[in-house]
Amino acid sequence: MAVAGLIKRSDIDEVRQRVNIADVVGDYVTLKSAGVGSMKGLCPFHDERSPSFHVRPQAGYFHCFGCGEGGDVYAFVQKMDHLSFQESVERLAGKIGYPLHYEEGGVAPDTGNRARLLAANAAAEEFFRQQLLTAEAEIGRKFLGERGFDSLAAERFGVGFSPSSFDATSKHLTKQGFSVAELLEAGLLSQGDRGVYDRFRGRLMWPIRDVTGQTIGFGARKLGDDDQGPKYLNTPETPVYHKSRVLYGLDIAKRDIAKGRQVVIVEGYTDVMACHLAGITTAVATCGTAFGSDHVTVVRRVLGDSDKPGEASQGEVIFTFDPDEAGQKAASRAYAEESRFAAQTFVAVPPEGLDPCDVRIVQGDEALREVIRQRRPMYEFMIKQVMKKLNLNTVEGRSQALRAAAPIVAGIRDRVIRDGYARELAGWLGMSPDDVARAIRQGSTGSSSESPAQSAQDGAEKPYDMGALAKDPVTTIERDGLMVLLQHPDLIPHERAVAVLGTQFSHAALALVRDAMVSALEHYATQHWVTAVTEETPQALATLVGQLAVAPLPQSPDQAERYGLGVTATLLDRDLLRKKAELLGTLQRSDAAADPQTYRSLQEELVAIEQERRAFREE
Repeated sequence: MAVAGLIKRSDIDEVRQRVNIADVVGDYVTLKSAGVGSMKGLCPFHDERSPSFHVRPQAGYFHCFGCGEGGDVYAFVQKMDHLSFQESVERLAGKIGYPLHYEEGGVAPDTGNRARLLAANAAAEEFFRQQLLTAEAEIGRKFLGERGFDSLAAERFGVGFSPSSFDATSKHLTKQGFSVAELLEAGLLSQGDRGVYDRFRGRLMWPIRDVTGQTIGFGARKLGDDDQGPKYLNTPETPVYHKSRVLYGLDIAKRDIAKGRQVVIVEGYTDVMACHLAGITTAVATCGTAFGSDHVTVVRRVLGDSDKPGEASQGEVIFTFDPDEAGQKAASRAYAEESRFAAQTFVAVPPEGLDPCDVRIVQGDEALREVIRQRRPMYEFMIKQVMKKLNLNTVEGRSQALRAAAPIVAGIRDRVIRDGYARELAGWLGMSPDDVARAIRQGSTGSSSESPAQSAQDGAEKPYDMGALAKDPVTTIERDGLMVLLQHPDLIPHERAVAVLGTQFSHAALALVRDAMVSALEHYATQHWVTAVTEETPQALATLVGQLAVAPLPQSPDQAERYGLGVTATLLDRDLLRKKAELLGTLQRSDAAADPQTYRSLQEELVAIEQERRAFREE
C-alpha cells in the first residue's frame, strides 16, 4: 500500500535518468577520462594520493576501489551531504527543475534539518545584500570603495551588510517562516543571558559557500570603532558549516583550478576578491582558521593532485602570506602540511607591508599578477627564512643555519630535488658540499621529531601524540611548560605566559604547538583557550594538544601553582642563558679599543640578563 508523502517510483527513476552523475560528482571532485565511458578522480570519502574513485556516466554509478564506497547518484549525494534518500531525490529534482509527485496526493514534506539551515542562510544572504544599499551601510560601501571594489564587485561576490539592530535580521527571517531554533542552529543568532540576538550587527558580510555554491555561513568584518568584537567574526560550527573543511571562493574558482592545475591560497576575503578581479581566478582563502589537513584534502580533490608519475609536477599550490610576523607563522603552519601535497608548493610574498588587496590598490592588477608569477618554491622559502634569522658572517651563525636547514632539505621526498637543494644550501652558506650532505643525512635520521606533521601521516594517518616525545630533560621541560599554560592559565600571569611563548623551543612538534598558542593568545585564560589553540594547530598535532591539555602534571594539584611558576621560570632562564651565550660570543669578537661604545653596551646587556636570571632563581 502506498504511503502518503512518498515520492512516486516513476519520478525517482526519471530524475536518476535525467541527471548526469558525472556533473553531480564534478561539483565535488575533479574528474578525468579513464578510458571509454569511465572517469576517475580522488575519492571524496577517504584520503588518497592516487585516484581510485571511478565514475561511469552511462551506467549512472560510482565506485572507489580504495575504500569500497559506491552506488548511484542518489547514494553519492546522500553520502556527501548527509541527506536522507528522499532529500537527495528532492535536491536533484530541484536542480533540473523536475516537478515531483507524491503517493496518495501527498505534498512534499519538510526536506530536513540541513535543507532548512541552507535555506535560512540563503535568505540571510539576500537580506544582507539588500541592506548594503541602505543609508546605514554607507560606511560599508566606503570600506569597499577604498579597497578598489565597486558595486559590481560587491554583487559578484555577494557582499552584504548586517544592520546594527539587535534583532533586524531575526525579525526579517522569522517573518519568512524560520523559527528561532533554526536560526540559532544556523549560527545567525546568538544566545545571551537576556535572550537571543543577531550574531552579526553593523558589519560587512561575505557569504561563505560550499563547493556546490550553496551558502553555508558568513564572514563578517567590523567597520566602526564602537564595535568591541573581533575584527572578523565568522559563523560558528554548525551542521552545515565546518570552517576546517571550507575555503572561501572555491565555488567560483574550482573550474579554473581544475583546468589550470593551480590554486592560489590567500589569507582573507578581500584578498580573494582582489585576486579574481586582477585575473587570478584560482584564488581561495581559509575562513577564520589556519590552513590544515582538511583543507589539503579539499584542495587536492579539486586540483586533481595525484602521485601518479608524470602528473604530480603539473600541479601548483601557491601560498601567499603577509610579510609580517603573523604571515611568517602562517607560512610555518602551511609548511607543516606541505608533504600532504603531491603537487609542487610555492610561496608568493607581496612587497613589505602589503597584502594582495593592498598590492592591487597601490600598484595595480599587473603588479598583483607579478607577485604570483614571482613565486618561490616552498622549500627555498623556508630555508631562506631560517637563514635570515642568523648571522651568516660568523662560523657560529652558519653552523646554526646548517643545523636548522638540514631537516628541511632532508624532508624533501624527491631525491633529485633534495640533492639539488643540498648543493644550493652549500652555496648559500659557503660551506663544503660534503659537510652539508652529512648534516642532511643526520637530519633525516631525526625526521620524526623534526617533521611531526609528516610522520603523523605515514601509513594509516597515525596522529602525533605525547608518546612520540623524547624523554630527555629539555623536551620534558618544554612539554611541561606548555601543559601548565594550557591547563592552568589562571595560575600563570598573562605577561609571563607571553614571555614563555616568546622563547625558543628545540622540539619541532612542541614549537608548532607554541606557535599555535601565540596565535590564540587573545583567548588566554578564557573557557575557549584550549579550543582556540587546537583550531590554530596543524591537524596532525591536534591529538598532542588535547593530551597536553589533560595529562596530569608531575606534581599534585595543590602544588600546581608552585610547579607552574617553577617550570616557566626554568624556560625563561634557559632562554636568557642562550642569549647570554650569544652576547658573550659577540663580545669576544668585539674590539673594545676600536668601538668602546658597542663593547660597553654589550657588557650592560650581559649584566641585565644576569640580574633577570638571578630574579628567577630567587622565586
